Amino acid sequence: MRVVIAGQGYVGLPLAVRAAEVGHTVVGFDVDDERIKRLAAGESYVDDVSAEDLRTVLASGSFHPSSDPRSCAGFDVAVIAVPTPLREGTPDLSYIEESARLLARYLRPGATVALESTTYPGTTTELVGPLLEEGSGLIAGVDFHLGYSPERIDPGNREFNLVTTPKVVSGINPSSLAMVQAFYASVVDRTVPVADTKVAELAKLLENTFRHVNIALVNELAVYAHDLGIDVWEAIDAASSKPFGYMRFVPGPGVGGHCLPIDPSYLSWRVQRTLGQSFRFVELANDINNHMPDYVVRRLVTALNKRRKAVNGSTILLLGLAYKKNTGDARESPARRVASLLLEMGAEVRAADPHVVEDAHVDSRVEMVALTAEQAAAADAVVLLADHDDFDLDLVLQHAPYVLDTRRRLTGANVESL
Repeated sequence: MRVVIAGQGYVGLPLAVRAAEVGHTVVGFDVDDERIKRLAAGESYVDDVSAEDLRTVLASGSFHPSSDPRSCAGFDVAVIAVPTPLREGTPDLSYIEESARLLARYLRPGATVALESTTYPGTTTELVGPLLEEGSGLIAGVDFHLGYSPERIDPGNREFNLVTTPKVVSGINPSSLAMVQAFYASVVDRTVPVADTKVAELAKLLENTFRHVNIALVNELAVYAHDLGIDVWEAIDAASSKPFGYMRFVPGPGVGGHCLPIDPSYLSWRVQRTLGQSFRFVELANDINNHMPDYVVRRLVTALNKRRKAVNGSTILLLGLAYKKNTGDARESPARRVASLLLEMGAEVRAADPHVVEDAHVDSRVEMVALTAEQAAAADAVVLLADHDDFDLDLVLQHAPYVLDTRRRLTGANVESL
């Protein structure tokens, strides 16, 4: 089939490359000209797509990166995989709207459109469908097929990737479901059909809200356990020995990426706007997780004070700008807030991250350095924020005068865990 993937980011690019690998002719469309130039040159900016895999599908002629809207013409299947950010607490669906209007211009009878972008329940039928109908003159579910299949990309996960993670699929009617499922069955190992698009949209938000709430629980528990003089990590280890009725979550410096800081708020916003009710669990989880970077800084201030040092004028080395280990994804990373607070307090902030090589979304005053014995020794404090496997943690132990470890990877006289 001729396939168009609108959006070539962390979700769209892996899907585009995989679809090309299994034999589809794929156009990877993105409005970002610089992205398209990099893709055309065989340069991947996404952890889950290797440069080798990208160059293979480019050389085969099965993958065509493009920023020209005309390249979307003639598609059999189109997938919308564009960002859905929050703007002052309100969902911004402008990228979805622009994609739907573009695809409508080239929509033909019998074609299939699937939305993958995370959004609130009802977006497929209430927004995407009408825009496609208005721009094409065709009727959804009659002249063309329409469905929703939530992305489940976990950057850096080597066990569960796009192919091995079950794919929830849905359609606005049985024929749409059949076509959406047929496409995804060609690129993943297993599909999970559900009754309608709203169920699929809610399932995605449920997955992320579940994680968000439970991470908030252990984050708040970590704060209080420290004040009570209890090792929360040992308590978590002990609880994790129970083979039923418990699922392990661990504290950290905050949450990042798109799934946790943003996605649950889509559900909260929808509930508030439609039902006039507050989704209290989401709002409480947002409050706790959003303030974890502030807590990290407070702990650091206390530790420096005990050593007769002020934050003002101290050199702080942050290890890890990505929001999770072994990835270069710095979207909504808690490191941004930690760095900003320390800079405001007068600290000299340096950061090391072998994965985040550009566009780290942090203040330009943060000096990017390599993790060396000299850098560790020169810092008044080292803060481990993302525990990349690339980091030489033994080096940190040997040379850093003080370490605040938010991931419990280190033990030693000079180390404090979150």
